[in-house]
Amino acid sequence: MASALRIPMSRSFTLAGWLAAGLVFIPVLPGLALMVPPLLRGETWLALWQDSQWPAALLATLTSTLISAGGALLLALIIICGLFPGARWQRYLRRLPLLLALPHVAFASGFYFLFSDSGWLTRLLGLSLPPDNYGVALGIMLALKEAWFLLWFSAAQLQSERLSQQLTLARTLGYGELQSRLFVLVPQLLPRLGWALVAVVAYSLSVVDVALILGPGNPPTYAVLAWQWLTDSDISRQHMGLAASGVLLLILGGVVICGRVVWKRIKQRSTQFSGKRHPLSITLIGEGVSRALSAFALAAVLMLAVWCFAEGWFYPALFPEYLTLSGWRQAELAPLWTGLAAGLISALLALPIVLLWLQGCPRRYDGWLFLPLFLPALPLAAGQYQLLLRLGLEGTWLALIWSHLLWVVPYTLLILKPAWQQIDPRLVLAARTFGWSPGKILYLTKVPLLARPLLAAMAVGFSVSIAQYLPTLYAGAGRFATVTTEAVALSSGGDPQQSAIQALLQTLLPMLMFIATAWLSRVVGSHRRGLR
Repeated sequence: MASALRIPMSRSFTLAGWLAAGLVFIPVLPGLALMVPPLLRGETWLALWQDSQWPAALLATLTSTLISAGGALLLALIIICGLFPGARWQRYLRRLPLLLALPHVAFASGFYFLFSDSGWLTRLLGLSLPPDNYGVALGIMLALKEAWFLLWFSAAQLQSERLSQQLTLARTLGYGELQSRLFVLVPQLLPRLGWALVAVVAYSLSVVDVALILGPGNPPTYAVLAWQWLTDSDISRQHMGLAASGVLLLILGGVVICGRVVWKRIKQRSTQFSGKRHPLSITLIGEGVSRALSAFALAAVLMLAVWCFAEGWFYPALFPEYLTLSGWRQAELAPLWTGLAAGLISALLALPIVLLWLQGCPRRYDGWLFLPLFLPALPLAAGQYQLLLRLGLEGTWLALIWSHLLWVVPYTLLILKPAWQQIDPRLVLAARTFGWSPGKILYLTKVPLLARPLLAAMAVGFSVSIAQYLPTLYAGAGRFATVTTEAVALSSGGDPQQSAIQALLQTLLPMLMFIATAWLSRVVGSHRRGLR
């Protein structure tokens, strides 16, 4: 009797998993399909080719993307080679969630307050970024921020005692710290970082919010140019924006192919490295770089905090004349509550969607749910909007939450999948011997074991939702203002205090969520032993 009921229940979980994921992801396909007809028109491509802005915009995008991906990879490898394995690496991992919680827009705003022509470092040391028409400042800022993402991704790949043993063996064979890591650690880690690097490249190619703050202005980056065309009232300009979005996808494909070719060349020449000891201490360098990155994050947040209370802070004064709460009294707080509601709803909905997927769907299809992380956001958001227009749902809460889920669900799955795979199958087998159905096993066995990963996934999903800019603009049709959209809008409005307030609020929301979930995790863990 129990076995007869178990089969339909298993099938129902499979159906529920596919249905839940389909409601989030499948509508993107018709949305992208609606973009195809304009792309097949020759006049659209001719108009794009004849526009005088795209060559410089494309050059700025390629430059910033190269600096972002290459710089992030270099910084991450230096920190990993310097700190892994050991207590230093574990301490750094404990700080990493707070660094990841710092949104891109908030970090970019603080970066601007530090390095702009009237920034604090200019006032203190005369140090500012030179006139930038190539997206260099944008690339540097993205490299600093994406290095934390690569480190977080690498942490899951480095949980192996075998690597530590291999490093010890290399040291006993006479290799120095740097050489042992170049021979043992880097060749094994780089292939595993492939998809993470694709995600970094995809984000850097299509980033709009950060590019509006730090990128060149006239012409802007290619993604900003495409976004401007897509939001134009002229239908021919919208078609140009769709064509430019398609070009971003082609560039991503080209970058992936070039990356594979370069990696094969590196593998062929890897045996040519010298095994001699080098006096360079990679441990000191890794420690210094990790502290420098954390210092940049702290300095950016401090700049936002000071500007929130600054009154009469004119160049070249190092500090404001006095501090006041007048800016907070004038601040618009409605975007805070809108972002908070959207983030909580998106994060909470993503949890059952991912649990149903993990319970009922084969692992070989997980890659489809990760696609939004590896594709430029601009074409996806534009495709969503095209479908919402046809359905008449743009500018509604339903559209806003659905648009956020396209990015929240993949990150939630990224957090929960490793923990799900580590559940002891003997526990599930024991529950089956009692005649428990798959639903009862999920509710009474797996979910309690996943209490901590579920809280971590909720915090990450909330942070991802808070950071969404393009989906909020498109799906919300301009009717929903969040701290992210307000911070970007105010960044060019000539009011640094209000811009800093919204950017700081954007920082505080995910940080408070991480702190709350960490506290709940400790509470849950103190009452139940053996939780992950």
